Amino acid sequence: MMTSVQISTDNFPKIAYQKIGSGNALVLLHGFPERGSLWNRVTDALSKHFLVIIPDIPGSGASALPTTTVTLPILASSIKAIIDNEKITEVVLAGHSMGGYIALAFAEQYPELIKGLSLVHSTATADDEERLIKRKRTIEIIQKGGKNAFMRELIPGFYSPKFKDNNQSVIATQIERGIELAGESIIAFYSAMMQREDRRNVVQQLATPFQMIIGKEETIAPMKVLLEQAALANISFVHRYDDCVHMSMIEQPKLLTYDLINFTEYCYKR
Repeated sequence: MMTSVQISTDNFPKIAYQKIGSGNALVLLHGFPERGSLWNRVTDALSKHFLVIIPDIPGSGASALPTTTVTLPILASSIKAIIDNEKITEVVLAGHSMGGYIALAFAEQYPELIKGLSLVHSTATADDEERLIKRKRTIEIIQKGGKNAFMRELIPGFYSPKFKDNNQSVIATQIERGIELAGESIIAFYSAMMQREDRRNVVQQLATPFQMIIGKEETIAPMKVLLEQAALANISFVHRYDDCVHMSMIEQPKLLTYDLINFTEYCYKR
């Protein structure tokens, strides 16, 4: 049964997360502009094997923005607070998109806690100049009250044409959820992503296995760049999904569940 938990720290007025299952810990970090329920299609199956912990990243869902400037290391420290509250000493982290950036920052700060690291449609590189320009423009759009139009344009691009053709209601729901995200949070998250460091060195220095989930039609980075990142790790798992862009937990939930189970079990057995 899913349990909802709320905690607070000096930097975080409210951190909300859910947990389900038992055993070794698997923490699922959602991306932008989502909340923990993004993972709903995979959590039940994963919970049959692990203690699955699903936070709302501070600033999204039921979690409040931190009282300090939002950076990826600060957001990573909120995950550390959850792990401490659960009295967990080792975790497999699976981070989707922005959640992957947070997972990398966590691995850099708390390497002793990492049992395995999975990037789900994410990258270890920093924003290039083109993406920085786009993020700056987005912040300007949000500041001028254009959040709704921005979400209606952004979110359909996360999905493959095949999925969009057959799942218009799902896309509409995701757009509405994106619109619910506060403009203040959007600006804070985009600013944090713009300032993030290249963390390929973190992948290279991992003492534990590394996984990359890549949509065949992925746009977050060229396939060649993502494969080069995977090759940096001492032990790497790479999975490429057909008919998938950026949201395998919705587009290909059975495949993602299968690969996360195998990866997480491997991490804890080695």
